[in-house]
Amino acid sequence: MIKKIINKVFKTIFNSTATVFPIRKQLVLFESFNGKLPSDNPYAIYQELIKQTKKKNLYWGIKRANIKEARAQYPDLNLIPRFSLRWIWLAARANFWVFNSRMPNWLKKNKDTIYIQTWHGTPLKKLGIDIQDVAMPGTSTEQYKKNFIFETNRWDYLIVPNEYSKRIFKQAFQFQNNMLEIGYPRNDELVNNRNNEKLQSELKKKIIGKDKGRVILYAPTWRDDYFIKKGSYKFFMPFDLEKTLNCLDEEDTLIIRPHYLVGDSIDIKGYENRVKVCINENINELYLISDLLITDYSSVMFDFAILKRPMMFYPYDMAHYKEKLRGFYLDYNEVPGPIAEDEESFYRYIREFISQGKFSQYDDKAQKFEQLFCRWENGVASRKISKLIVKKN
Repeated sequence: MIKKIINKVFKTIFNSTATVFPIRKQLVLFESFNGKLPSDNPYAIYQELIKQTKKKNLYWGIKRANIKEARAQYPDLNLIPRFSLRWIWLAARANFWVFNSRMPNWLKKNKDTIYIQTWHGTPLKKLGIDIQDVAMPGTSTEQYKKNFIFETNRWDYLIVPNEYSKRIFKQAFQFQNNMLEIGYPRNDELVNNRNNEKLQSELKKKIIGKDKGRVILYAPTWRDDYFIKKGSYKFFMPFDLEKTLNCLDEEDTLIIRPHYLVGDSIDIKGYENRVKVCINENINELYLISDLLITDYSSVMFDFAILKRPMMFYPYDMAHYKEKLRGFYLDYNEVPGPIAEDEESFYRYIREFISQGKFSQYDDKAQKFEQLFCRWENGVASRKISKLIVKKN
């Protein structure tokens, strides 16, 4: 009861502040994934914007649980504990919000604050109001959609990475404001470094401790219904680690990139020298060092396509995922690589890649896929957003 009263007072203070005080010119509040460590599109924009404006006007909202780690990794950033009194003051008076995820409905936007929503991926799975049945705990399908539309109506600008996403965002978000057709700022790094062998060697040494051997990146999607209880999720390993490593050469490394909520549940005991679980590493750095991407329904496929490297797909729960969860916008048979429908074909395709270095029979599909989804990616999206912010200031 006391907690509810405190929360009510807290929200009342924020919303009254947001409407009474004028914005502070040039003040920008950034957040990635609702207060996780700085990353993704907002961080790419920040890195460009810091070249053009004063650091004292740029702030990051960070969850209290992450603030210690954030201060250790980003000592030069202005980090503010999310939902603290100072955060309330800054959010209420910010000239710009630059976020990549939805914000709480109670968060009232100052009428003069400009909200730039970067979003965080090209959609393969249904999202927003296009989801038929929402399986997330703690909400109903009707309430989820209502909250989603309330939030999207506050976005002044929405960054879109390609024509395909533009059509989907307009429908799924019911978005009526300004779409910025510029590609994703986070992908500037991939466009500008895809042939930088020196950087890739340095990154391999940093992440896996050596620059020898191939790197195989397994990056599955987040599954809404893999929860034990509200706020507690599990990870399912759909292949045998020993059998997978037997398909690789001795110097090769398997990197598993899970969702952060399930990273602690992955057991690689006995394989630590050849398998790495990378939760907090910059995903672009993982892409740049990887020779092969293995995924299922994750939007990582769209970003990785920029590098023009092989991909294979392992949708081990296709029937369940397509029918019971979100469904797809894209014909899954058009993905730019082989589709392993069972565990044995999973190992067979890995052995094929190791022996040949690519999947030659999918060259045409891969080229069409890259043209469809990466044509707007030209390495200058961050610069364009920074110019927009400076101009509006």
